[in-house]
Amino acid sequence: MSEVQGGMKCVKYVLFVFNFILWLCGSFVLAVGLWLRFDPETVQLLTGEEAPETFFIAVYILIGAGGGMTLVGFFGCCGAVKESQCLLASFFACLIVIVGAEVAAGVFGFMSKDKIIEDVQKFYSESISEGSENSNRTAIAAIYHTVLNCCGDSVPNPSLCLHGDEDLKNCLNAIMDFFNEKLYIIGYVGIGVAGVMVIGMIFSMVLCCAIRNNREVI
Repeated sequence: MSEVQGGMKCVKYVLFVFNFILWLCGSFVLAVGLWLRFDPETVQLLTGEEAPETFFIAVYILIGAGGGMTLVGFFGCCGAVKESQCLLASFFACLIVIVGAEVAAGVFGFMSKDKIIEDVQKFYSESISEGSENSNRTAIAAIYHTVLNCCGDSVPNPSLCLHGDEDLKNCLNAIMDFFNEKLYIIGYVGIGVAGVMVIGMIFSMVLCCAIRNNREVI
């Protein structure tokens, strides 16, 4: 027989539905993280031994949080159905850790945005500097020109491209626009999903307390 009755029984099923949604959200966050990590354009731009890796730190946090959410969502469903105080308490503790990771990824994406963009711009500028005759760096510059459809650093420089076009924008602005978009995705997804998870924490604690109180009465 169920240990919770009345309004708490409603909370139980709401928590079950919420955990199913959490599982879907976790799958979505994981998918976004993997897309950002293996997006062909991003990978090409950050190719090379000296390429900055700061951008991928936030991506790895997002992937870890998304994977954790899928597992926690599943165990949360089991805890709600079985009315297990232990599973619900564990679910709550795991949510705290994941919320922290989500917020960390979001805040890192926003706070480190300028630093990440600056590092990538510097990496590109070094690849086209006059003293850079390294064929690998020349290839890196060519990748930026192709992916971002740009040429030059502070001002457009069509002479750097095989197929010069006077309408091309400079690569420093192109890099800023490209990574701004990616970093805002990390920030909004991380902080947005963390906000939703706080609701799950509230429901899990309410149900957990209700189960404990009913056992004490019995």
